[in-house]
Amino acid sequence: MENQTTTTKVALKWGIIIGIFSVVFSTLIMVLGLVANQAVGFVAYIIIGIGVFMAMNAYKKENNGFMSYGQGLGIGTLMSAVSGLLSSAYSFVYMKFIDPSVMDQIFKKAEADMEKKGLSAEQIDQAMEMSKVFMSPGAMFVWGVVGSILLGFVFSLIIAAFVKKDKPIFD
Repeated sequence: MENQTTTTKVALKWGIIIGIFSVVFSTLIMVLGLVANQAVGFVAYIIIGIGVFMAMNAYKKENNGFMSYGQGLGIGTLMSAVSGLLSSAYSFVYMKFIDPSVMDQIFKKAEADMEKKGLSAEQIDQAMEMSKVFMSPGAMFVWGVVGSILLGFVFSLIIAAFVKKDKPIFD
């Protein structure tokens, strides 16, 4: 029996690859102090989108050029879950143990943005207290994984529509 490729194998492989790439990217961003930059966040979306596309193409290549829409959706979603789990776990460890000052950078940027919007000191204090609950390393881990899965699912819905190629019925 030949070694058959499954959607799970491909998704896990590419999830690990994109997860490692995301870890390297995150390290670079945190070391350079760009963690609160929105443009950098957009690059993270592009990384996941490229990963979904590459995973689907890898599956098609190993499956005689065929991939159904459902297979593509599963590959992209699972790949995003794996990469999100890896990168979120790394970010948790980095922000909790290696460099907790990253959280301070995020909070300072948020406070400066609120001041620019003209919020009062009392409103800023209230918002910052609420933010600290949701922006703890643990909460960021959970939201990072959930966000990666949702983003990967949405990307997969779109990308699978273009990449899919169903097997002919009469073959």
